[in-house]
Amino acid sequence: MKMSKILDEIKSPQDLKRLTVKNLSQLAREIRALILEVVSKNGGHLSPNLGVVELTLGLHYVFDAPRDKIVWDVGHQCYTHKIITGRKEKFSTLRQYDGLYGFPCREESEYDIYNTGHASTALSIALGMAVARNKKKENYQVVAVVGDGSLTGGVAWEALNQIGHLREKLIIVLNYNEMSISPNVGALSKYLSYLVSGQHYLRIKDHVKTILKAIPAVGWPMIKVGRAVEEAVKKIFFPGLFFKELGIRYIGPIQGHSIGSLIEVFKEAKTYDGPVLIHCVTQKGRGYRPAQDNPSAYHSASPFEIKTGEIKNQDKRHTYSMVFGQTVVNIAKEDKKVVAITAAMLEGTGLKLFSTQFPDRFFDVGIAEQHAVDFAAGLALNGFKPVVAIYSTFLQRAYDQLYHDVCLMDIPIVFALDRSGIVPDDGPTHQGINDIIYLRHLPNMIVMAPKDENELQHMIKSALSYPHPAAIRFPKGKGYGVLMDDIFKQIPLGKSELLKEGKDLLLAFGSMVYPSLDVAQRLEQEGISLAVVNARFAQPLDEELILRFAKPGRAIVTAEEAVTAGGFGGGVREFLDREERFDIRFKSIGLPLAIYPMGKVKQIKKMLRLDEEGLFDQIQEFYKSSDTVT
Repeated sequence: MKMSKILDEIKSPQDLKRLTVKNLSQLAREIRALILEVVSKNGGHLSPNLGVVELTLGLHYVFDAPRDKIVWDVGHQCYTHKIITGRKEKFSTLRQYDGLYGFPCREESEYDIYNTGHASTALSIALGMAVARNKKKENYQVVAVVGDGSLTGGVAWEALNQIGHLREKLIIVLNYNEMSISPNVGALSKYLSYLVSGQHYLRIKDHVKTILKAIPAVGWPMIKVGRAVEEAVKKIFFPGLFFKELGIRYIGPIQGHSIGSLIEVFKEAKTYDGPVLIHCVTQKGRGYRPAQDNPSAYHSASPFEIKTGEIKNQDKRHTYSMVFGQTVVNIAKEDKKVVAITAAMLEGTGLKLFSTQFPDRFFDVGIAEQHAVDFAAGLALNGFKPVVAIYSTFLQRAYDQLYHDVCLMDIPIVFALDRSGIVPDDGPTHQGINDIIYLRHLPNMIVMAPKDENELQHMIKSALSYPHPAAIRFPKGKGYGVLMDDIFKQIPLGKSELLKEGKDLLLAFGSMVYPSLDVAQRLEQEGISLAVVNARFAQPLDEELILRFAKPGRAIVTAEEAVTAGGFGGGVREFLDREERFDIRFKSIGLPLAIYPMGKVKQIKKMLRLDEEGLFDQIQEFYKSSDTVT
């Protein structure tokens, strides 16, 4: 077999088992080259995947998937897993419309046993599978692959507590690379760093006992006296004692790029009856110097030039995240009560600049959204002004805290919901299309969305002045390139903005404002007169303006980049019903309640008729319906 052709011969994990360790090392290099080639064209999670190539090969060499269950936490490190489980030929379609998902997908392959895109869930899932296996008296291995960043999430510790209690046969592979997306923070990260930098696992206690027992008369007394001393020093000599005390056997640290060591340890772990944790040390971005040097930048990379690492076709317009970050910095310069909080998303949320300029007022809590919200509440109750930046799809993990711990007490906190609306490339788990639904009905919660990046900065300033919790949702990606005001303006609470006069009303929210304005201009040529209003608020609504247009025989259309059931349009309809305005025509345009595919924003909007052409057609069809009064 030619070394350069090893990957061509791999059709399934079974093909790995006939390879030597040397062959596997060559295969790892070929897989890295393939990952680099595809991600440089399509974009994707580069650093985490380059870091787990050997680990993945070792797992599939030792375990017998899909009979043995491998559960990937987060799942953004599953590219090697996909390549060697029959999806190599389709790997070039990674993160493309109708292509391979960048996360595990049960609909894609029997080797993907659980769909995941959020962190900290694998331990709970794996324990459930292990318990089910034993109750059914079946015989297979369950393996959870968990990053050290995922252990900052509370649900992971709830699972560890139960794992230690039940003592079911379960293998936990802890992939330690000191990173989530940003560098990991907190006491746990320091502890794991201590384990890696300290002594390797030594069975010193057993050796000492053996020697002392051989000493006549004095051996056992020395052992008894020594137990007190042992408690004081065993943390130094026994890495992983914390896990051991939980009832979980600890093995490590293990060099995560040594396939031979990994295979040996995985085989050993299979022989244990109870839970075992294997602590593997890997390097994020391994094999590609730019990703090794700057793993955060290449965690989720845009298409780039392999030779230089430079991003292709860079758009010079500011992203909404950049505008958000700069605005919070500008406000914090004048107001020392402003603090910023994020959940392991320092760069993604645009708070890097804030963390540099105000390190004593910046807090990265790790992948712990629930804690982030309650932590902010504690700060707000003592006079500070917290700005909590969490992606739309991740904030829903803290729903109970939003309701019980913030809204019921009307605590003023600003929530910045980046990645709201349709999110490209990452698939269903990352779509920020339900935030209006889960926020709008919470008591005291203000829900806002800017029409552009300039209005975003005014909303942030305004939200910090409102005496209530306020959520600002904005999309991933570039703004419109509009002129930016130097002085921030106060937006009156619950007041919209009339952009175009007309007979009927087109009430647009957030990213749908400019498309609605363009469509309304075109519809004038069709004899349809629509006033266009930038709603600004989904809660509270501008009721006065809505009632001005809610006259008998008139029509009201709403537009939002979110699910309409329970969303912005639903809120407008509910208000009209409360006011008994049943004699108007009403249409809500947005997203139906469904699971949305992976693809670019333009592709998904076109498919859902939410692009400008689709919006034009939907409104025109609405007016052409026989019972519409024009």
